[in-house]
Amino acid sequence: MSANSVLEYLIHPTISTKNSQMQFQYWLQAELSCSQTPVQCFLLNEETFPTLQYLILFELLAPPESLLQWSQTTLKFVAMVTNHLVCVHIFIQDCKNDITLFALMGRMENAAFDGTILQKFADHQLWTQNENHFLIVKVLLKRFSRKQVKKDDDFERSNFEEELALMDELEEEFHAQSLESLESTGEDIDSSQSANAKWARPPPAEINPSTDSVVFQQLDIDYYIGQPVPGMSGCQTGIVPIMRVFGVSMEGNSILCHVHGFLPYFFVPAPQNFQQSDCAKFREILNGALISDMKSNKENIQDAVLAVEIVQKENIYGYNKDGKKPYLKITVVLPKFLPAAGRLLENGIRWNGSDMQTFPVFETNINFEIKFMVDTKIVGCNWIEVPSKKYNLLTASGQRNPTSRCQIELEVDWKNLISYEPEGDWSKIAPVRILSFDIECAGRKGIFPEPNHDPVIQIANMVIRQGEKDPFIRNVFTLNSCAPIIGSQVLSYQSEQQMLKEWADFIRTVDPDIVTGYNIQNFDFPYLLNRAAHLKVTSFPFLGRMKNIRTVIKDSILQSRQMGKRQNKVINLEGRIQFDLLQILVRDYKLRSYTLNAVSYHFLQEQKEDVQHSIITDLQNGNDQTRRRLAVYCLKDAMLPLRLMEKLMCVINYMEMARVTGVPLSYLLSRGQQIKVVSQLLRKAVEHDFVIPTMKIEVGDDFTGATVIEPVKGYYSDPISTLDFTSLYPSIMMAHNLCYSTLLQSVVARNQLDPDDFIKTPSENLFVKKSVRKGLLPEILEHLLSARKKAKNDLKKETDPFKKKVLDGRQLALKISANSVYGFTGAQVGKLPCLAISQSVTAFGRMMIEKTKELVEKKYITENGYPHNAKVIYGDTDSVMVNFGLKTVKEAMELGREAATYVSSHFEKPINLEFEKVYYPYLLINKKRYAGLYFTKPEIHDKMDCKGIETVRRDNCPLVANLINTCLEKLLIDRDPKGATEYAKQTIADLLCNRIDISQLVITKELTKTDKEYAAKQAHVELAHRMKKRDPGSAPNLGDRVPYVIIAASKKTAAYLKSEDPIYVLENNIPIDTQYYLDNQISKPLLRIFEPILGEKAESILLCGDHTRTKIVVTSKIGALTAFTKKKATCVGCRSLLDREDEAVCAHCKPKESEIYQTEIAYLNSFEEKFARLWTECQRCQGSLHEEILCTSRDCPIFYMRKKVQKDLGDQEKVIKRFGSVINW
Repeated sequence: MSANSVLEYLIHPTISTKNSQMQFQYWLQAELSCSQTPVQCFLLNEETFPTLQYLILFELLAPPESLLQWSQTTLKFVAMVTNHLVCVHIFIQDCKNDITLFALMGRMENAAFDGTILQKFADHQLWTQNENHFLIVKVLLKRFSRKQVKKDDDFERSNFEEELALMDELEEEFHAQSLESLESTGEDIDSSQSANAKWARPPPAEINPSTDSVVFQQLDIDYYIGQPVPGMSGCQTGIVPIMRVFGVSMEGNSILCHVHGFLPYFFVPAPQNFQQSDCAKFREILNGALISDMKSNKENIQDAVLAVEIVQKENIYGYNKDGKKPYLKITVVLPKFLPAAGRLLENGIRWNGSDMQTFPVFETNINFEIKFMVDTKIVGCNWIEVPSKKYNLLTASGQRNPTSRCQIELEVDWKNLISYEPEGDWSKIAPVRILSFDIECAGRKGIFPEPNHDPVIQIANMVIRQGEKDPFIRNVFTLNSCAPIIGSQVLSYQSEQQMLKEWADFIRTVDPDIVTGYNIQNFDFPYLLNRAAHLKVTSFPFLGRMKNIRTVIKDSILQSRQMGKRQNKVINLEGRIQFDLLQILVRDYKLRSYTLNAVSYHFLQEQKEDVQHSIITDLQNGNDQTRRRLAVYCLKDAMLPLRLMEKLMCVINYMEMARVTGVPLSYLLSRGQQIKVVSQLLRKAVEHDFVIPTMKIEVGDDFTGATVIEPVKGYYSDPISTLDFTSLYPSIMMAHNLCYSTLLQSVVARNQLDPDDFIKTPSENLFVKKSVRKGLLPEILEHLLSARKKAKNDLKKETDPFKKKVLDGRQLALKISANSVYGFTGAQVGKLPCLAISQSVTAFGRMMIEKTKELVEKKYITENGYPHNAKVIYGDTDSVMVNFGLKTVKEAMELGREAATYVSSHFEKPINLEFEKVYYPYLLINKKRYAGLYFTKPEIHDKMDCKGIETVRRDNCPLVANLINTCLEKLLIDRDPKGATEYAKQTIADLLCNRIDISQLVITKELTKTDKEYAAKQAHVELAHRMKKRDPGSAPNLGDRVPYVIIAASKKTAAYLKSEDPIYVLENNIPIDTQYYLDNQISKPLLRIFEPILGEKAESILLCGDHTRTKIVVTSKIGALTAFTKKKATCVGCRSLLDREDEAVCAHCKPKESEIYQTEIAYLNSFEEKFARLWTECQRCQGSLHEEILCTSRDCPIFYMRKKVQKDLGDQEKVIKRFGSVINW
């Protein structure tokens, strides 16, 4: 293909930008690697030059991150063709972080032959606006000025290694500037610091408890059982619970605060005629019953119940006109006595000579940490002040020694804590230390590494301070020697025991607040702990902040409606938050695959080399350079979680969620959704003197869900206006005062009120109006939504990038929290289920959707002066789609806004219907299944929006998503139904003829249950069994997604037995059941989108006809009959059987042998060319053109393509060999 023909193709109006980018990149990089002729053609042709310049600048360079995948030759060519100053604008405006920027510029610098490009970057005025960017350019100019000549024996550095090297040089430049600053001020400079000096935290300033208060951001709260401290409130004898509050000061110092005096308590209604004088007797009887109930009393506790007092409270569950009543507040010595005491009182006790009396109990099932935080007004990750003269500082020379590794350790009475709301200046975030690490193990051939046999050979570490761009610690611990890595510290050890001991010391020295990585909870940490135990490294398992507490592993199974059933390991790291990124992504995002490679590509558009565990051993057993390659691979695996956390704002978003909901940060990572609402509800309850009952779990009948208006299916070429209710369910709860405290449960309560004092919901439940009592849930929701509105307004005004991220995280947390309140009331297996509230909310929602339809279709008609009769074609939960019969998007938007205002006026505030978007055109397939071009402004569509269609579903193979997506693009964007039909038919033909790459046929499903819990046999479960027999270590576990393809088998074979591992299929040439994919994967989704267009003929056009008649089936190497059959040689030309094994062609084809040979050579050349292109692409991905490809990433389509062409190439070479070394022509 000539250069000009490529350009003509690229600028053709029917080619999408995405396709242009991809086609141009592949073509240009391939051509540049072969010859300079196309480049000369471009440069000499004045007509094509401006077009090429436009394409490169505005089509191919956005986003800049994509350039990191380009070769240096291509970048050099881009730099030659385009205007350098325009490039500067693009890079500065679009680069979202400094890492991308300087990595990209480093590659530009390597691509250039002179300093012109860099000098223009440096001279550009925009650099002066950003000190970091200016520093980057300065470093690159210094690099260029050195003009180091590359020696023949120098190895090529990968892109990632370039980034590490640039980080190192930037640090040196920054350090040099700091030294210059110190010299100018005359301060002393200590040049004797060791290489590891920066591991430790900055030393704390001297603290005087009499004059200095201690202020810190708390990160985690737990409690332990210890001895009371004289002078503190609470129990003074025996053992007591002591709260531990871990945090970080603004100066970066780690702090532990022991909080004394807070004791667990709960409530029961006071018996009739109960007096204050009866409290002592009641305490004595309950205490005796509780002591007798204990199975063992090793601590020799004599006073389990410490106090009983009368308080005035009100049950939150149900409205009572009488208001507050006497309750007994019962204080016990340890939190473990709360459920035990509650159970005894529910079952009944005899007190004061009376008959057996039972008591409903309140707040026995609320976590002790949550009660403490509510009573002290502490919320997750907020700032706390310990005032001067109110605390004891624990020092090594003092009366009480520190028990932790924190730099500052103190003890204080719980009543003396000052908690700050996270608003304004107190919304800041301390310089929290985040450690990301990754380990590599040397497994045996065919066996996944086991800690009792296989050594840990490398541990890579990256440490960053929250708010900073780059890790300030980058190192790798290696077993045996390793070549140096510029930009990273290499620490080599001759013994594994010494390496593990030093790494544990490194953790304790660095003292991270947050520990992250990928699957560290279920692999890295357990493996390290088990390996250290096997090697008897006794100092290793003390990785938390408490000196004498061992880090141990426990098994747990987490089950939730959202995440299914998951098998997890639990590791205690007191004072450190475990932030396993895999767990975060599984919880928060629905992805097809959760491997680090897959998620890195999905979120960062960046791939990594994925080395199989068996190859890692070979690299380790090689030399310094092979171990260096492994170390770089390990370092990148430690770096990627940090990049993902920054990209997804994980730390900020989770901190803001902890602040909004009032729970410890660790709760968000290890517990379900309900605890967040419990915390908020308890805060309001305490404020209004309500108590929360301990509910018994009872599974009742399901209630009717949200309304879905029956869709008027079809393809709409007119603009469709979409009207959405803002925060529908929270708005309903606020508008109608729906709450536990406003629910009328009894006829007596109803008869005490006037009919105007309460409402009856559409589900026949009764609630009092705001004028009688305002509900707590509406109060919580009002606070959340008003706080979100404020955060969004502040976000618009804020200019500081970091503060903007905090505010964005805050408004998102507030939105999620508001929407979760309704779900909490409907969770039947929960802390406080209330069917009356949840079914009333959905009933109001159904009524409102139906009323909206009625209002729109009555008002917007021709009789009222409108051009057409409006028709609501679909309504779903909180939105309606309206066809006003208009022809332009602008008109549809204007009428949509008018209709939203009109409908909103018919509902009680704060319920609000607003216009959100227009779909044009719009394909309505069924309930919750539709697609359309999404317009928020009339000029151009924002995106193609799909709901419930296979483009966004994970339970189909990628072929389905790609096919449906392309067909939708042709239908909605190109408006070409014929082109869409032809494309679908061609894809089906390719599938049946085995022309579809196997990567497109891989289906992934999650193992959500144990084997016995599946009602029927499942394909992915059966495959997991077979994989476990082949290699137990690498087989999928509970919670993993299992990739598989469906293979051909006899007609009577059950579908679940036809699943197979894609790699196993490729290696053994097992045929794919293409008909299965057509019938079970493609046909239904395809017919769904084409039936509204083609009607009843859709099936006959798409699934029948000439394109379905040709089928190609490959011959398997394995199977039941292969052991009993002998494969005979066939003629390469006509495929007839040959008499002799050493011949290539039969007698009939002998005259055409040379022609056949040339044809087979052409096939061989095509395979070689394809293999070379794929190999080069993989080399670019791994960052080096001079090293063997070891990557085995199953999430990368190129991997399967490379495997397939590698096999095809081998088979074709065997065919060529059959012709002999010399052919007698």
